Amino acid sequence: MTTGEGVVIDDNMKAVLMVRERNVVSPTAFVEIVIWKVPVPVPASEHDFKYRLAFVMNGECIIRYDNEAGKGDHKHIDGGEVSYTFISMEQLIVDFMDDVESRMEA
Repeated sequence: MTTGEGVVIDDNMKAVLMVRERNVVSPTAFVEIVIWKVPVPVPASEHDFKYRLAFVMNGECIIRYDNEAGKGDHKHIDGGEVSYTFISMEQLIVDFMDDVESRMEA
């Protein structure tokens, strides 16, 4: 069974949506945060969260943190992709928002 968010779950397990929010940060930009608690770690991740945090400006995704299966925790910034060291969900959000604020100030 697969959910609409790309989280694969077994018939005996359930993924639980923890956060789904979209916040407008300017007339041309928004932040979207989607976090699932999953019964087993996504392949290449060591924690029990599946997440996608995105900063979209002028219709283009400028920053995205995610942990897709096989790649583990990483972030995309201006078209590039770099590894991300996951510490906690709270730290993930802080790091993401720091990157968003830095980009908005540029």
